Amino acid sequence: MKIDFSKNADGLVPAIIQDAATKNVLMLGYMNQAALEKTQETEKVTFFSRSKQRLWTKGEESGNFLHLVDMKNDCDNDTLLISVKPLGPTCHTGSDTCWDAENTSTFGFLSQLENIIEQRRTSADGKSSYVASLFEKGINKIAQKVGEEAIETVIEAKDDNDELFLYESADLLFHYLILLQAKGFTLIDIEAELLKRHK
Repeated sequence: MKIDFSKNADGLVPAIIQDAATKNVLMLGYMNQAALEKTQETEKVTFFSRSKQRLWTKGEESGNFLHLVDMKNDCDNDTLLISVKPLGPTCHTGSDTCWDAENTSTFGFLSQLENIIEQRRTSADGKSSYVASLFEKGINKIAQKVGEEAIETVIEAKDDNDELFLYESADLLFHYLILLQAKGFTLIDIEAELLKRHK
């Protein structure tokens, strides 16, 4: 990895810190060559502190270290993206991130879909929606629907029509998200269970 520390007069490059598990951006710091080398050597993220004018390992006082997982440079070789496993909150305020946001997993459109399902389940004017009607019929109907969609997905998996297979797979996943909510869970709970099993 080649970093161009000469682009800025102070010899520093921005280092974007990202949680390796959630992919959330935790903070932004600056590194010089010495900070980069110390980070690689100790596997604890070390910055050059502009206020202290010295190397500063995140967590050296608080114990909230950022353990190095991976490091990449950008296309111009003047910015670092550093994936970490944070030990405790990242921000000095005690927050998970320096943007005062909770450091939890998001799953792109699937998380948005979970929110839509929750809104339709709880909205008074959503009672006529398909989602609301399923919740009104209860857990047995929702579970039955997941079973039906699972069977249809298996049937399409054995055929050669990829379009129908993806269509049924989407139906299965959609109804599974409804079932999760009916049981009081979300994808984050499933992720946590899978992480427990991962070795």
